[in-house]
Amino acid sequence: QLQLVESGGGLVQPGGSLKLSCQASGPRLNYYSIGWFRQAPGKEREVVSCISSSGASTPYADSVKGRFTISRDNAKNTVYLQMNSLKLEDTAVYYCAAKTMATGCPSRYDYWGRGTQVTVSS
Repeated sequence: QLQLVESGGGLVQPGGSLKLSCQASGPRLNYYSIGWFRQAPGKEREVVSCISSSGASTPYADSVKGRFTISRDNAKNTVYLQMNSLKLEDTAVYYCAAKTMATGCPSRYDYWGRGTQVTVSS
């Protein structure tokens, strides 16, 4: 059973940076596509980015394009989300999710972490 644990969240000023990690335990992540999602208070959960199992596909939400970078280190069974130029509206709980998929990013995921809080505030 794949288990995902997010870390790296915290309080940061606007314009600052954070790097989130999604550490997997259990099966190797090599065959999983991993997505990052976020949910702000009173809002629906939204997809931020995804990285395919090969790493070749990394789509981003328009709201984070050019500021966030997703990457994976299969040897460490970890996926990262580097967040730069953070804005107040990036404040949310960030979740990672996984699904076995040969190519591309799925529309639904099978495994979810519990999330890590990111707060952008001056």
